Formats: sequence, C-alpha cells, structure tokens
Amino acid sequence: MTARPLIIDNLQYCHFDAEVFEQMHLGGVSAVHVTICYHEDFSETIANICTWNRSFESYPQWIFQGFSTTDVERAHREGRTAIIFGFQNCSPIEDNIRLIEICHRLGGRFMQLSYNNQSLLATGCYEAEDPGITRMGKQAIAEMNRVGLVVDMSHSAERSTLEAIALSTRPIAITHANPASWHAALRNKSDTVLAALTESDGMVGFSLYPHHLNQGSACTLEDFCTMIARTAEKFGVDHLGLGSDLCQKQPDSVVTWMRNGTWSKILDYGEGSADDAGFPPMPDWFRDNRDFGNIQRGLRSVGLDSAETAKIMGENWLKFYRDNFTPQSG
Repeated sequence: MTARPLIIDNLQYCHFDAEVFEQMHLGGVSAVHVTICYHEDFSETIANICTWNRSFESYPQWIFQGFSTTDVERAHREGRTAIIFGFQNCSPIEDNIRLIEICHRLGGRFMQLSYNNQSLLATGCYEAEDPGITRMGKQAIAEMNRVGLVVDMSHSAERSTLEAIALSTRPIAITHANPASWHAALRNKSDTVLAALTESDGMVGFSLYPHHLNQGSACTLEDFCTMIARTAEKFGVDHLGLGSDLCQKQPDSVVTWMRNGTWSKILDYGEGSADDAGFPPMPDWFRDNRDFGNIQRGLRSVGLDSAETAKIMGENWLKFYRDNFTPQSG
C-alpha cells in the first residue's frame, strides 16, 4: 500500500463547519493553519477560541487542536486534521507585550505584525510610506522568538518585511503570497524579499486566492505549478510550501470586514478598485480541500520529482513547525 502524502495548508479562513472539516478529511489534509483573528482584540480573540473549542468537541472524528509537530504527525496517522491557530494581525496583543506569551500558551503559532495598515509593530502593504519596524515591533519580535510565536509578514510592506527578517533570531514566514515577478499584486512579494526569506531558513506558502494569481480565477494549474517550479529553481525547494488562503463559504460582506475592520467608515478595497470587492471564484482545479491532489499531480507534471513535491505539499512546513513552535531554551 502506498503511504498517504503529508499535506499541510498553512493558511485558510473558511466558514468552518462540518462540511469543510469532512472535506479536509477526504482531501487527506493533516494540518491547517486557520486564521482566528483579523481585527479582534484579546477578549474577542478568546471568544473565537471558545467557538473553535465547540467545533473540536463536536467533530473529533475529523479535527483537533494542534500545538506541535507531534500533533500533526498524529493527525496524519489517524486520518484527521490538526488545526493550528494563527493571527493575521497583532491586535490580540493590544499594546501589552506580555500577551504574546499568553497567546502562544493558548495555541497561537503564527502572528502577522501588520494586516495591510500601519500597526503598533510594522507597516502594512497598503500604506504609501513604510518606515519599517517600530520600537514596540522590535521588542515584540524578540518576545515572539523567545516563546515560539512565528513572525508572519504576509500582509506587510517591503521595508518592514526585510527588517523583520534581519531582526528575528528565528526564521519567519510569509504564510500566503506569491512572487510579484509572476503576478504584480500588492500582496505578492519581490524577489528581494523571497531571497532574504529563504536565505534565513524562512518559509513562503503559495497562495491560491485568485487576486494573487496570474489571470485570477482563470489561472491554470500548469501556470501555478510552473511558478512554483521556477521559484524552486531560484531559491531552492526547502523553504516552499502551500498557504492557500482558502476563504470557502464566506459571504462578500466578510471581505469588507477583513479590509475595513473597525478603523474605517468608508469602503477600502485596497487591491486597487471596487472591482476587487468580494470573493472571486476559485480556479476550477482547486475548489476546496479535496483538490490538493491536483496540485501534487501538477507539480510532478512540470518536472518536480517525488521528493521535491512531498516537501512542498507538507514536509517543509512540518520541519518548520518542529524548529519554531517551541520556546527557546535557556
């Protein structure tokens, strides 16, 4: 019998319910990093964790909370999915650096330093000016390194991202983005950033969100997989994975909330125009968690061998989890 491949998706923000959890099972997805915060403060994030705890109680046949590599390996053996918590903003720590350790103890394993806008820690990619990592940001990075909360710069601007890579004593992640050289979206990353990230043992998760794809929803599987292969040629295969940014079953109103939060009374689409509002259709070769096998086959078809494909599908993220989720010793 052929062993099931290890599949890790390092970013989703679906309307998570029984159907989605069963699709994770059917797709053989062993771990998913889920967004549990965009603009919520600490107490609101706790409420979101309570909601997740109800899901863990209701659907133990499919999911459980994951804290470590050991949990992902157990999920893989049992045919279940380990759910890894992450924050797409630093709002849960408010202006209290001691909440970083608390968030990690509650299961947070990734935290973005900014979500599109200027934050107390760093600059988001929608801002006109990027002054880099702030005074609090420098201390927050050090504390995140200490406790094992991974720095994520997916929505951050270029200078802030490069400074975070340089300041962090542990590898950072860009959990969901693609090369800007392939598709010039605001959120996609320059080769300068990707080089610095991979040279420092960081990870990039390739995004399947149509606004991040060449030709949007019409992007072909071959084009997407060729992009991954070319990125591997440039920067090596050992720091590449998937971060689909799947937002399945979410209403368009959620996009407005994601981009505007509580800071704006006017529509702020960010990606360039009102035409970018709402959730575009996913490519027909990646509708939901059942379709990761298409990507696996696509990577092989563009010339990646079985070992390289396995690394991208999940093994690289597993190693990254092992090295970076635990507190530093000493």
